[in-house]
Amino acid sequence: MKPEEGKIYGDRYRLIKRIATGGMGEVWQAQDDVILRQVAIKILKQQYFGDPDFVERFRTEAKHAAMINHDGIANVYDYGEDEGSAFLVMELVPGEALSSILEREKTLPEQQVISIIAQTALAMDAAHREGLVHRDIKPGNLLITPEGNVKITDFGIARVTNQVSLTQTGQVMGTVQYLAPEQATGKPATASGDIYSLGIVAYEALAGKRPFKGETQMAIAMAQINDTPPPLSADIDPKLVKLVMDCMAKKPDQRPHTALELAARAEALMTEGTSSITVISQQVSDETTTIDTDTKPITTVPPIWPWLALIVILLTTIAVVVWAGLIAPKQHVIPTKSPSQTPTQSPTDTGTPSPPPTETPTKVAILLSDFQGLDVSLVVPQLTALGLIVEPLAGDSVPADDPRIGQVYDVTPLGNLAVGSTIQVYYYQQVADQNTGN
Repeated sequence: MKPEEGKIYGDRYRLIKRIATGGMGEVWQAQDDVILRQVAIKILKQQYFGDPDFVERFRTEAKHAAMINHDGIANVYDYGEDEGSAFLVMELVPGEALSSILEREKTLPEQQVISIIAQTALAMDAAHREGLVHRDIKPGNLLITPEGNVKITDFGIARVTNQVSLTQTGQVMGTVQYLAPEQATGKPATASGDIYSLGIVAYEALAGKRPFKGETQMAIAMAQINDTPPPLSADIDPKLVKLVMDCMAKKPDQRPHTALELAARAEALMTEGTSSITVISQQVSDETTTIDTDTKPITTVPPIWPWLALIVILLTTIAVVVWAGLIAPKQHVIPTKSPSQTPTQSPTDTGTPSPPPTETPTKVAILLSDFQGLDVSLVVPQLTALGLIVEPLAGDSVPADDPRIGQVYDVTPLGNLAVGSTIQVYYYQQVADQNTGN
């Protein structure tokens, strides 16, 4: 049955108007005649419905998408097959796709891009925890509501879309531009691939163009694998540039390890006091689940407090720096009341009770970005001062003239760690002299 205005699918969903079209199907606004609710219905093209394996994968993915319950993901209400077609019934999200916004505005303000990164990453984390990789994060699949909230769509079909070969003309149009290098080489898609794609989206929103171009889909895929993205404008906050470039690292293990970690890093760049910070801080702090992925475990990353970083910058004397290294060397310690904030009781003020003693933190939050690139001689005492048992481990070997010798490149485990936990710190070592003993 060809989708047309007034047609009814599943004996209840009446098509009203077409919202969008794509290589795999069409999306319509529809009326649920049973409960009188406005919905969006995605209708698979008939040529794909003729492939039983394809339809089965579509059906399975639809069930998976329906399992995800998160404000940042468009809800899936129903799935059906009717008169030679398959369809998904989803939440009708007010607003417009980010692709339409970028087509009109070209670039977006930094704070808006940061908010999109943070919100999308939190929604991706919810999907990843259910074992579902989106595989098609791109502006067309990110809906922006009038209030500025992000909703990810196309969880039901994106996984199937990217199983189509790059050599089949038109099947990955609009997708390969955001495809992670490992996926472009045929390796299995992982949660890290979604992080890469979100990095491309952020780059495009800041630069007004995609980082990689080519005359063909295969040429773009090869650029994703081999080419370095052009630098972003020097006017953009260097911290935001680093975050975006980290997401776009060619190797998955060089990107933020989880979508939750990415959300926390984006939160740190947001303007203090906005409602978005409050929402993200609460969601990040509420996350407690740890699951295995194809890259690294998804771990808890608690909220970050940017104002403490300013205090560290203002510490100018050696004594204060030493004090900071011993008492609070990193801004991610779970905050407690500072002794300096406790009002001092005067000798004659006998009517005011003494303040309670300062509580000692029982957990500390560890992010790789806080220690990566620092000399191991600095990292070990910092982590020790946080109450952790540190095991420095000489890892990857580099040439004798490499400036990275002694620099930390990995810390494990990450996240919210109990005081007294053991943590491994890996750092670069000088390659052994091959001529020794000759």
